[in-house]
Amino acid sequence: MKKIVALLCILQFLACDTEPTSPLDIALKSKHPAIKEVMEDPNGYEVQILYTQIDKDSTGAVTFTDYSFQLDAGNYFYPASSVKLPVAVLAVEKLIHNFDSLTLDSPYRIGNDSALHTVGDDILKIFTVSDNEAYNRLYEYLGRDYCNKRLRRLGLSPVRITHRLDVDSAANQKRKTLFFPKKDTLPVAYNSDKDGSIEKTILKGTQKGKSFMRNDSLIKKPMDFSQKNYFPLKTQHDLLKRIFFEDNFSKEEQFGLTPSAKETLTTAMRTLPREAGYNQKEFYDSYGKFFIFGDSKDPIPDHIKIYNKVGYAYGTLTDTAYIVDEKEGVQFLLSATILVNKNGIFNDEVYEYETIGIPFLAQLGREIYNYELRRKK
Repeated sequence: MKKIVALLCILQFLACDTEPTSPLDIALKSKHPAIKEVMEDPNGYEVQILYTQIDKDSTGAVTFTDYSFQLDAGNYFYPASSVKLPVAVLAVEKLIHNFDSLTLDSPYRIGNDSALHTVGDDILKIFTVSDNEAYNRLYEYLGRDYCNKRLRRLGLSPVRITHRLDVDSAANQKRKTLFFPKKDTLPVAYNSDKDGSIEKTILKGTQKGKSFMRNDSLIKKPMDFSQKNYFPLKTQHDLLKRIFFEDNFSKEEQFGLTPSAKETLTTAMRTLPREAGYNQKEFYDSYGKFFIFGDSKDPIPDHIKIYNKVGYAYGTLTDTAYIVDEKEGVQFLLSATILVNKNGIFNDEVYEYETIGIPFLAQLGREIYNYELRRKK
């Protein structure tokens, strides 16, 4: 009898020990099929998650409480368009500090192209429709050496930006000149020496899959990501904290943004495509917002603001977001990445974005949002 009682006590202890102990654990124990399918093999899906609760005391001071799942900066995932976030912020910062006579609305042309652009327009395009050409223009302006050095000086590390997106010779060391026309004088020309070479990153997971496509040919070996952009989840998350909660960081860790520049940047980050004049059928509200709403094309309620940047390429989906419900008084930070490439072939455009990846991120966002609603009551 004593043995039976002892056994029951042990079983009860083990049962208690496996119960969810954090908000993120609770979310990932959800019975929703979008969560359950991924959580049956989170390692296979290369899931990483970082969630931050935000609390204020009576003086307005902010306290962060972080929860993570499989967070590992040493386990590589391809960041895709999420690298547009730091490049956008750095472009705004550099322009307003380097040229007293220029603003985010100052027109410029690049190289031999006669088309005029503005950094302000580029920022808006990056955050509303993830425009690659806008990112590439800002990359030409900044260069990878400057980006990496500046981010590290801000304490944002590890990180390594190495290339443009969706163009030939994406990692070319030479950069194009930007010209800012002026009415009464010669145009302001901006360029710098070419960037340095790229060393291979030594990390887990830089050799991915069993094969990949190149020029319509199947290459039967893993795809090599060791020289591609590297922007781990915690670095993304910490960058958002510096944008929206700069008082929690030292002066050396803060971006040098003026109030008006910060307003332009953060407004662009939450702007929906339809608010920027894009066709709503093609660029629906959740086009670049995976958490909570990613699996629906319905309009996002006006009282919910999502300041974020997503990335999706080579079967990897990533979203890093500061989410605010102005009506309910809810705010939190959430970042996550997932790989959906069941056939193990990279660059074949056969990925489970719509069936597994986006539903998982959307439901994850809802689980955390609903937890925050309960927490505020």
